[in-house]
Amino acid sequence: MVQAQSTAGRARHPGPLAGLKVVEIASLGPGPFSAMLLSDMGADIVRVDRAEAVDYAGPEGPLSIPPEGIPLYRGRRSLAVDLKNPDGVAAVMRLATQADVLLEGYRPGVMEKLGLGPTPCLAANPRLIYGRVSGYGQDGPLAHSPGHDINYIALSGVLAMIGADPDGAPVIPLSLAGDFGGAGMALTVGVLCALYERERSGQGQVVDCSMVESASYIATLFYGMLHTGHHLPRRGSNMVDGGAHFYNVYPTSDGQWVAVAAVLPKFYANFLKALGLDQQPLPDQLDAAQWPAMKARITEIFRAQPLTYWNERLLNADQCYSPVIGPLEASSQPQARARESFVNVAGVDQPAPAPKLSRTPGWVKGPGQAPGMQSRELLADWGFGADEIERLHTAGAVRTARGTD
Repeated sequence: MVQAQSTAGRARHPGPLAGLKVVEIASLGPGPFSAMLLSDMGADIVRVDRAEAVDYAGPEGPLSIPPEGIPLYRGRRSLAVDLKNPDGVAAVMRLATQADVLLEGYRPGVMEKLGLGPTPCLAANPRLIYGRVSGYGQDGPLAHSPGHDINYIALSGVLAMIGADPDGAPVIPLSLAGDFGGAGMALTVGVLCALYERERSGQGQVVDCSMVESASYIATLFYGMLHTGHHLPRRGSNMVDGGAHFYNVYPTSDGQWVAVAAVLPKFYANFLKALGLDQQPLPDQLDAAQWPAMKARITEIFRAQPLTYWNERLLNADQCYSPVIGPLEASSQPQARARESFVNVAGVDQPAPAPKLSRTPGWVKGPGQAPGMQSRELLADWGFGADEIERLHTAGAVRTARGTD
């Protein structure tokens, strides 16, 4: 695979969110993703890791993936804090009084028990935007229930819609619909909306992001189509869920796959012509009863030739066609290279910030850092004196990763 272009050594604009100060209470999934998005656009973010996480990072720790290999953690510094130590909690509260945004992804009530809930934080900093993300939201009968992405998208109704086999199990879409495309994006939008409103009111507020609601939200179109009869509850029976022959994936003779989306009449006609079907009697494109037979027919056509044949015939030929590219090949594609859609950070190819802003584009400030890697310098940058920093370390309220003292 061709290595993606590195951003090393380039002059960079500080980004559209330069000057925005964010405290991220380390969590999983949507919280780190939202923090990554804000960092990529220029925000200065402190990731508050658990103090004990220091023991799992670095050359002597058992952490299986080095932090620089986790793009989700890129672009921010880490402070390792014992949140069961009153001095540690006080240190985080002091950060919150200086911050524009605080992000947390614990179950409801946990931050309150730590003394870092929105009530004391907003009392100390009335302009703070307090972003919270949890599985089910901050209230309701399931608010305190545990779960992961698959549970949340199952309850949202989204999981039941995904899959091409009407009689098979729903297809698990990685953790994209709940964690990232759903809640991670919704949390970020909510924070930015609250920041915009603060410009008028001067007041902060709480952003309550539910992964269930966020997953439902990105499926708004399909809820509407279900109620108007334009989308069937039976998965694998609709235009964009694998039911239609003109919006599907097909195998090639060399074990590869192609994706076809010939939805509009013009592109459907082009597609039929490219496959040599344009001179044959065919059912109406939208006759769903004939879709299975058409899929079988087209499968045999694609299966007769290798991927290179179909690329030469269909790619860049006014066709809604794409080869199905593996994730490790995505950065080497001509389109990705032309737009610098991937960057190489610390030897790891990863998606570049998106979308692209013409005047103040985002950029990746650096790789992920081990917990506590910059505890001392970070506290100093946020106004803590040398004596205070030493006292916090002596008390065990803050820790610095080995080899960085």
